[in-house]
Amino acid sequence: MENIILSGVLAFLITFFAIPIIIQVSREKKLFDEPDERKVHKMVIPTLGGLGIFAGFILSTLIGAPSGNPLLQYYAAAAIVIFFLGIKDDILILSPAKKFVGQLIAAGIIIKFGGVQINDMHGFLGIDKLGEMTSIVFTLFTVIVIINSFNLIDGVDGLAGSLGLLTSLVFGAYFYYIGQLSYAVIALSLSGSLVGFLIYNMSPAKIFMGDTGSLLIGLVNSILVIRFINMAGTQGTNLPLEAAPAIGVAILIVPLFDTLRVFGLRILNRRSPFSGDRNHVHHFLLDIGFSHRVVTILCVSANIGMILLALALRNLGTTPVIGILVLTALSLFGIIFYNRARVKNAVKNTTASAEGSIIKPRKIISFSPEVVEAE
Repeated sequence: MENIILSGVLAFLITFFAIPIIIQVSREKKLFDEPDERKVHKMVIPTLGGLGIFAGFILSTLIGAPSGNPLLQYYAAAAIVIFFLGIKDDILILSPAKKFVGQLIAAGIIIKFGGVQINDMHGFLGIDKLGEMTSIVFTLFTVIVIINSFNLIDGVDGLAGSLGLLTSLVFGAYFYYIGQLSYAVIALSLSGSLVGFLIYNMSPAKIFMGDTGSLLIGLVNSILVIRFINMAGTQGTNLPLEAAPAIGVAILIVPLFDTLRVFGLRILNRRSPFSGDRNHVHHFLLDIGFSHRVVTILCVSANIGMILLALALRNLGTTPVIGILVLTALSLFGIIFYNRARVKNAVKNTTASAEGSIIKPRKIISFSPEVVEAE
């Protein structure tokens, strides 16, 4: 327990005191996120907050993790790959192809050497044990999607950090309860770093986490959720849970659902799934008229509700619970989509009405030798 508290507090302190220095250096070196038509902020804001998150996370994990876990070195190696990938993209901009290759390398490290692998579907769609090759491919897909889900949901002040804080706290509490202290330290180190970062990132944000932070959150959560599914779905643990994969999906539901939905739309439109647009759920909520802070509260509240729903229904089995989660998410998004369309139509009608009410100037038609006024 002491190690867990030490890790969380140390991560918080490192990140909290590092962020002001990063902001100062970013302003001096002009390392800003420039506003454009797709982004919601209107001012230049430093983007290297992920540097502080990484520093707090990696140092506190290595210091606080109990000895005897040989897999920790591989998690740290994957995190370092993600760090360099993100920091280069935040400063110089990487192409989607290069970012994807870097993510594949990090995912390969934790799968091949870190033992992060989905071997059992626990009855989802009638599937239990997976073959070795199927397991590797499915795990690779899962890790890549989760890494990108936090990267893509990072579009509103405080949103990605708050969701990452929620997920890491849930995973950390579970791993602590079942005695998996190494994973509890990993989770609480990320939580502490995110608390330190969110102090500066809540609306109005003084700094963004950038790809360095969002990709790291995604990588850590991919490790934690796969470990959670494997351990919670095993009867030998202190707290086995029915429908463990469904609960894992519920913990990550907001970034996961939004990413899969947007990826699907882009592929249907024959575009790269990594191309940018304004089709994310936070964009829709902003279009309705909600502030950054309210959007963050709504998304985090919805995520908490989904976790409680999955826990309450877990005895139904993996397939029914995931089906209910997907239908609930679709219903909530349908409500958001309908209200956004209604607001946009109202704005369009108001604009058209305002334009129609403008009094046209009179025309002066000249006929020599006299002048005649006409409408």
